[in-house]
Amino acid sequence: MRTIKQFSNIFLALFFLTSCKTTLKNVNPIINSERNINENNNLEKEKIEIKFSCGEDGIKKYLDEGWLILKEESREKICTWKSIPSTKNCDMEKDKGCKITMPDKIGKEKIYLLEK
Repeated sequence: MRTIKQFSNIFLALFFLTSCKTTLKNVNPIINSERNINENNNLEKEKIEIKFSCGEDGIKKYLDEGWLILKEESREKICTWKSIPSTKNCDMEKDKGCKITMPDKIGKEKIYLLEK
């Protein structure tokens, strides 16, 4: 019985030691490292999305910095809101429940997808 316990202990120890293999990466020598770095930088292009609304337009700043427009989208957006009384007898100063908020000015929102 004692030999079976020793044999099982040795077997478990060998099992754990052989199951933990070390992985070695194949290290290739770096050839033309400057060229490889430049190629990697060219592959990783920056992309940003910018929104301008209600008459704002700051896209010229980004174009001067070297950004290129990939996609341009335009849609309507409410720029300002106004409150009006819901009935003739409504006093908006005293009774806040009788006022209705409505869009006042509607403008355009431009969305640009830029890449550098």
